[in-house]
Amino acid sequence: MYEPIRTKSVHTTMAGTASDFPHRSREEELDIQLAGHLAALLAVTDELRALTPSADLDTAAERLAAQVARLRGGRPPLRAASAAADDPCALHQRAHTLAGRALVVAASRADTAAAILAAERMDAHGAAPKPAGPKELSSAG
Repeated sequence: MYEPIRTKSVHTTMAGTASDFPHRSREEELDIQLAGHLAALLAVTDELRALTPSADLDTAAERLAAQVARLRGGRPPLRAASAAADDPCALHQRAHTLAGRALVVAASRADTAAAILAAERMDAHGAAPKPAGPKELSSAG
């Protein structure tokens, strides 16, 4: 009724068996993802430190750097000096978002230390001053 398939399936890999190339475990992938989120949060924290120096931001930066180094097998994160041209309110909002992402990944991998740090940073950046909105016009009636 039908003719058998004579060619190789398109679903087989060119490499042959699955052991021909390295695979990462779910834990390794989560470590990489968490380290990336925390490193991005560290970069924003460093920018904020350049704009508005504070002991809280200095402490947070050191704790973030330690967590990134731990997740990367002892390799410390690269840190660059910032141009400090951004708006502090926008930086706090970006840091809040990054801390939230880090918290989600830390919770999914059950990393208590990173989750606590991310939650603390979310609280700190959430409590930062908000930009002034447009002035409301009052009508004299």
